[in-house]
Amino acid sequence: MTTTTLPTDSRRSELATFLRSRRERISPEQVGLPLTGRRRTPGLRREEVAQLAAVGVTWYTWLEQGRDIQVSAQVLDSVARTLQLDRSERAHLFVLAGSEDPTPVPECPTITPSVRAVLERLEPVPAVVLNSRYDILAYNHAYTWLAGDLDGMPFEERNVLWLLFSQSRFSSVLVDVQEARESVTARFRAAMAEHSSEPVWKNLLQRLRWTFPEFETVWDRHEVSGPGNGLKRFLLPEVGLVRFEYTNLWLGPRPSTRLVAYTPQDEETQQRLEQLAAAR
Repeated sequence: MTTTTLPTDSRRSELATFLRSRRERISPEQVGLPLTGRRRTPGLRREEVAQLAAVGVTWYTWLEQGRDIQVSAQVLDSVARTLQLDRSERAHLFVLAGSEDPTPVPECPTITPSVRAVLERLEPVPAVVLNSRYDILAYNHAYTWLAGDLDGMPFEERNVLWLLFSQSRFSSVLVDVQEARESVTARFRAAMAEHSSEPVWKNLLQRLRWTFPEFETVWDRHEVSGPGNGLKRFLLPEVGLVRFEYTNLWLGPRPSTRLVAYTPQDEETQQRLEQLAAAR
């Protein structure tokens, strides 16, 4: 059972406040407990949460008091279930605790039916939805002409950085692949500044550094760059050279999750996309 030490100061305080607020909103009836006597505080008692989550009362009390203790991801999972946390609240709990969620939800809530409809309507223009870690969250069929069979890849490898540094179709057909490796790594480093303590970010960085020596070399240059639009060229074996202007369309109030559309830069590219579409 893996454990992690709680983060210090403000995060421990925020974790304590968050747990208390979630506990106080749940009535005993919601979790099948009988009403016994008058309650001085709303919601569940600490000992009731501990009992339902199958953890020690003292341990849970210390957790809610923001003490510096060892926290098991499995126990946090049990607490999250007991407090009936929704997807966002559960993610917030694990971030505050500095622990990696053992059962993360792979589907991003930003990928609504409307977003999927937009991806389909853009055909034959390749389009993909990315988060700030460059995870591939959704895409249309035209994007597979560039990136290959994403459905056949493990979920954790559906990431633009992973595709750029691995022996993927994406890296093999992208003409200026070295330039892309450097620019995306610089953007990833800049984005990670806001998430450096989050386990999912650290895990991705560690896997990239261990798996790809070239990524390690590029990463160690400490280059940073902000997100932006630009040009990309792909040499597809089916139709030849295609040229795109890629555009980031943000899906939220902050530059995080965005839809990236690859608009044909010339008539020849448009015709070649239509040729690929006709061959489906």
